[in-house]
Amino acid sequence: MSAGDPETAAVPDRLMFEDFHEGREFAFGDYLVTEAEIRAFAAEFDPQPFHLDEATALSSPLKGLAASGWHTASLGMRMIFDGFLHRSSSQGSPGIDELNWRAPVRAGDRLQMSARVTSARRSRSRPQMGLVGFAFEMTNQTGTCVMTQANTIMFGCRDEGA
Repeated sequence: MSAGDPETAAVPDRLMFEDFHEGREFAFGDYLVTEAEIRAFAAEFDPQPFHLDEATALSSPLKGLAASGWHTASLGMRMIFDGFLHRSSSQGSPGIDELNWRAPVRAGDRLQMSARVTSARRSRSRPQMGLVGFAFEMTNQTGTCVMTQANTIMFGCRDEGA
């Protein structure tokens, strides 16, 4: 489901726990990756040579300059935020259950993400909060899956007493 779908338009401005049901899907993002940002992120946070130097990268298992997996995960977080978190009652996440880098992200790749709700339950200890499980998938312009992620996000509830 994208932000412009009729179902989203019918939902109140702020997405609450009750708006996330198992099976609900979102699609978002359209992010163009540049060589400059691949090198800048790597220089600051993951300075392995195959993220910084084309010649070294060509002889690596990546077979060319590629974004750090942590850079890819950070881009995913940005797309998740822009896709729906910014208009939700998100209260953070207790952590990531699974994160897999499936294919290299290269300069010129145009990335998209999809999200599927895998579970939704109200917290027993904090009834004003619900826990929503997500399966995320990031793909490039050819539809190649470059990253998958599974995690729970905590959301405020509209009806705190239910």
